[in-house]
Parts: sequence; structure tokens; C-alpha cells
Amino acid sequence: MFKFPLMLAGLLFGTTLFGSAALLAQEAGHWSSGPPTPSARTEISAAEVNGKIYVAGGLGAGRDLEIYDPKTDSWSQGEPIPQEVHHAAAVGWNGKLYLIGGYLNRSWTPTAAVYEYDPEVRHWRDVPPLLTARGALAAAVLDGQIHAVGGVGLNGKNTSAHESYDSAEGRWTSRAPLPTARDHLAAAALDGRLYAIGGRIDGDYNRNLTANEAYDPAADCWEEKAPLPTPRSGIAAAVLDGLIFVVGGEARSGTFNNVEAYDPKTNSWSAYAPMPTARHGLGAAVADDKLFVLSGGPKPGASRSAANEIFVMR
Repeated sequence: MFKFPLMLAGLLFGTTLFGSAALLAQEAGHWSSGPPTPSARTEISAAEVNGKIYVAGGLGAGRDLEIYDPKTDSWSQGEPIPQEVHHAAAVGWNGKLYLIGGYLNRSWTPTAAVYEYDPEVRHWRDVPPLLTARGALAAAVLDGQIHAVGGVGLNGKNTSAHESYDSAEGRWTSRAPLPTARDHLAAAALDGRLYAIGGRIDGDYNRNLTANEAYDPAADCWEEKAPLPTPRSGIAAAVLDGLIFVVGGEARSGTFNNVEAYDPKTNSWSAYAPMPTARHGLGAAVADDKLFVLSGGPKPGASRSAANEIFVMR
């Protein structure tokens, strides 16, 4: 597995954006295409629950909840989301789907609303809202709690808010703030740490970041880690084979097909075969040892796609 020299981070090549990772990629891994999402959309939320992948909201989707079953290679419809939302975060937890924050579709107003979807009874319910309303945030499950980090607040600026939700207590709690306030970032939990990766400053994709910061829940503190090789925002992340895969992204000059994976054990990044379709505002989830990368915009801005591309390590 080839490791990046970090001094190359941030170089841009071509019209579709290929950072240093793509330049040095070994083409490890393999991509294929699955059945497209029923609706073309961007700025979606996606998560795995009980072996199925849920795609919620986004621009172009209204209140749609679409469910992909890798075993049958088919899509079905879930119950509509309580309200139209995009740029939200989603996690699967304890057999349920949680849709967290985002922007209200018609006003682009950040919301603190959090909804829980139970696939068994096909029902949404309200759960306690975030302490800080925000859109373009990221979330992951760590040590049995949902952690929501970053985003854009009601003042239109980045927030460093970091809040965790405990279902037993039924409330959100403020945690150590994100050191680098940002939006359109990705989050993932691995080996007892929460990682906040990439993103942009105050919604400006001319100000993309390489930040990679890890949260230790026992100490309630953050630590800087090896930076993302290619500065990107509008990205997605998921854990596969003990690595955090970061896919896609957006800048003014184009979209990214980069696939870069972080190894917490060595604090280093590796490049993998690029996505067939460069895009941003996409979703990523893992099921059956495969990484599914869904929807997203092939061009900067509000472009949309129904892409369903599947990555396997071998």
C-alpha cells in the first residue's frame, strides 16, 4: 500500500480535480455500477441500517426516503421525511436511521431538528433537537452516542459546535468544540476516536481545507492528525476494512473523483482507484464489505445525479 508524502498535499491537476492522491494512486480497488437511485439529487444524507442503505432528502428529492438492498440489488421507498431538508447528516444506530440538522429546502435556513426513522414500523418521530441549528454538518456514532460536528449556523458563518446525543438520557450534550470550524466536512468513527475531515470555510469552496482532527471521548479533547492529501469539501466518508475512505468533493474549477483512505494506526493516507463519476454532495455507506457512493452533483453547484457506484478493496 503506497503512502503519500504529505508535502505533496493540495496540488491540483486537470479540469476534473485530481489532487496529489490521484497523481500517486496505484489504482488499488475496483469500481462497478449498481442500479441508479430512483431520483437524481445532490446534497443528500446516507447511512446503513441493518444491511440496507438509506438515502434521505437532498436537493431534487423533496421528502423522499429511498432504500437500497444490496442483497436484492433493488430500491424501495420509505415513508416521506417529516420536512424537506438538504445538507443534513445521517447515521444508522441501534437499528434506526437518524437525520440530523441541515437546511430547510425552501428557505435555506439551518435547522436543529433531528428525526428518527424505524424501518420495522416505517415511522418517523421527532427526537430532541440539536443545541445548535446548522446545515452542512457531519455526524458519526462513537461509543454509543451520536456526535454532530461543525456546519453553518443561523448567522451564516461556521460553527465549531460539537454535540453528542445519548438516547438513554434523551438529550444532547456539548462536547469539546471542533478546533477548525468548517462546513461540508465528513466525519467517521474508528478505533475509539471521532475524525472530522476536510470541509470549507463559511460555505466558500474556494477555501477548501485539508484538516483532519481526531476526538478522544475519554479526555474530551481533539488532536491534529495527518492532513487530507487533497483539500476538498462536499465530501463523504465511510469506514471499510479498518480505513476511513473519503470520496468526492467540489471546488470552483470542478468536482473530485479522488478516493483517499486514512489509516489511524499509521497516521497516514493512501490513494485508491478513483470514482468513475466525479461529484460532490454525495453519500457514502458500507454494507457487505462494499462501499456504496450515491447521488451527488457532477458539476459544482446544484447539479444532480442518480449514480450508485460500488467500491470493493479486492
